[in-house]
Amino acid sequence: MLLIRSLLHLLWMAVTVIPWALMVLLCSLFVSSTTVYWQCAGWLRLAVSGGRVILGIRNRVTGMENLPTGQTSPAVLLVKHQSTWETFCMPTLMPHPLAYVFKKELLYVPFFGWAMGRMDMIHIDRGLRTQAFNKVVEQGRRLLGQGVWVIMFPEGTRIPRGHKGVYKNGGTRLAVETGAPVIPIAVTSATCWPRKAFIKRPGVVNISIGRPISSVGREPDELMREVENWIETEMRRLDPDAYPPNGPTPVFSKTPG
Repeated sequence: MLLIRSLLHLLWMAVTVIPWALMVLLCSLFVSSTTVYWQCAGWLRLAVSGGRVILGIRNRVTGMENLPTGQTSPAVLLVKHQSTWETFCMPTLMPHPLAYVFKKELLYVPFFGWAMGRMDMIHIDRGLRTQAFNKVVEQGRRLLGQGVWVIMFPEGTRIPRGHKGVYKNGGTRLAVETGAPVIPIAVTSATCWPRKAFIKRPGVVNISIGRPISSVGREPDELMREVENWIETEMRRLDPDAYPPNGPTPVFSKTPG
């Protein structure tokens, strides 16, 4: 039954993304990038709604009151990364447009990537590290000034349940450079949608939004350690069965290839 439901959800996304992407490509010729963003967020709502109806995955969100208020209030969201689910969910939850920082190869994914390319986001070449970070700061500063929130996954890749990745300081470096506060977010999506798994399971995904952390006068590494400590402590609280009760959290390292 889980296999059938997972197949149906995949089919639902495939069937809906093609006409939606074509609509976005056409509309992008005539409307603003903000309008294009909310059009794309509309498809993500379809994907998430399909996940709720077909897969039985529900979100339980806490901490929305911790998000900055104001039309142009800046924020850098640093999110725990366990599956594709949170990449779909975040634009459907946040009151501001989001700009993802992602590898440019995603732009070549048919339909989905083409639509992403029409949005004002930050796509980088990971092979050019210095130039890539300069681009993140340049575009991030402009977007944050427009009230667009920048979202990053500091572990850099999807992490198995009960593990943590190596937290990289790109997000906190951007925050320090721009003066934007950091919002740490813990997500337990792997309880329903494990890393690289085709079979999904029904259940509740907890999304916990932490209080803003000021970046003013901070060092990026020290700020990232605070973010990491909050996220990983919150992950243990939200999903205690996934972690060793009397030991450190296992560190996940991505193997080459």
